[in-house]
Amino acid sequence: MGEQVRTGQWWRPTGRRPGGRRTAVSAAAALAVGALTLGALAPPVVAAARPDTVQRGLDALVRGDGLPAALATVTGRDGRVRTYTAGVGEIATGSKVPRDGQVRVGSNTKTFTAVVVLQLVAEGKVGLDAPIETYLPGLVRGKRIDGRRITVRQLLQHTSGLPNYTAYDLRPGYYEPRDLVDIALRHEGHFRPGTKWEYSNTNYVLAGLIVQKVTGRPFARELEERVIRPLGLRHTYFPAPGVTSIREPHPHGYYQESAGGPLKDVTELDPSWGWAAGQLVSTNSDLNRFFTALLGGRLLPAAQLAQMRTTVPAEDTFGPGARYGLGIASRPLSCGGLYWGHGGSIPGYETRGGVTEDGRAAAIAVTAQPVDEAPLQRAERLVDTALCR
Repeated sequence: MGEQVRTGQWWRPTGRRPGGRRTAVSAAAALAVGALTLGALAPPVVAAARPDTVQRGLDALVRGDGLPAALATVTGRDGRVRTYTAGVGEIATGSKVPRDGQVRVGSNTKTFTAVVVLQLVAEGKVGLDAPIETYLPGLVRGKRIDGRRITVRQLLQHTSGLPNYTAYDLRPGYYEPRDLVDIALRHEGHFRPGTKWEYSNTNYVLAGLIVQKVTGRPFARELEERVIRPLGLRHTYFPAPGVTSIREPHPHGYYQESAGGPLKDVTELDPSWGWAAGQLVSTNSDLNRFFTALLGGRLLPAAQLAQMRTTVPAEDTFGPGARYGLGIASRPLSCGGLYWGHGGSIPGYETRGGVTEDGRAAAIAVTAQPVDEAPLQRAERLVDTALCR
């Protein structure tokens, strides 16, 4: 979901944002965490026949940057789907990387959450410009924080000014969503709502709570029934409370305390501190299918998709030329045009990718969080290469 800073504990959430740059944080801060019909068939997935630019890029991430593994799934201009792997699935055994294996996808969860909220907007159950007080009365109060002055749109677009709970003390273990909100509300609001853009995981925990309040059902169930099942995302799920493992074949994820230090296997963890902001497990191919369906108008009516794609500058987090809509980011392509996606960071895994309006798609996952940003910038350039080749 965001940046991880090292402490005596193996993690504590805080500030690297998906697809973004590392921010300066103290040693006391720590880890943090971006409708196809049921009968539709996905294109066949095939292994790449020979090394190409994507395979060479993944190999470089493993050999040059010391990442244990890298995986990619790319849909080209010809509609053909290619999958790639590099490295090892588990350092201790040297096992193969599962092709299109499951990974924790961090803040890509936010796009799924935004879709559910916007479906409720389309159904007339949520007002995009209504104050969050309407749905969560009395919950959002603090120093320079007032839920009567923050709208649902501002949550989804990260213009609320709410503190990011992952910038503060979190310890491994189970968290209820309101625990996460309480952590954020102990701190002062950062700016007057609507006047700036600043990434905060707190926004999406509150969005998930709004979904539960309006529907009267668990957030995970709404996500499953409104997005995952209709799109046939067979390898995507929201882990149940207390579940620390990953269901299907997956590469192990690793954490490194400092440059050159040993890699610690952190594959099994309780992701509840990510919740509606970053808890999903998925695969590269499922992410490509989700973003392609979303951009193609299969999940939202035209009016809500247009709102989702109405953006504000987000370069400080997502890179040069990037803009952020409602749970989705756009980035310029070197070959012209834009691609849309999110990206995610969570202990053990980094994911980057996106789709174009003409159906090209690329998703890349690596199985460690680099101490510096350079490997992630190379992964982002590889997404551009895959979409432009």
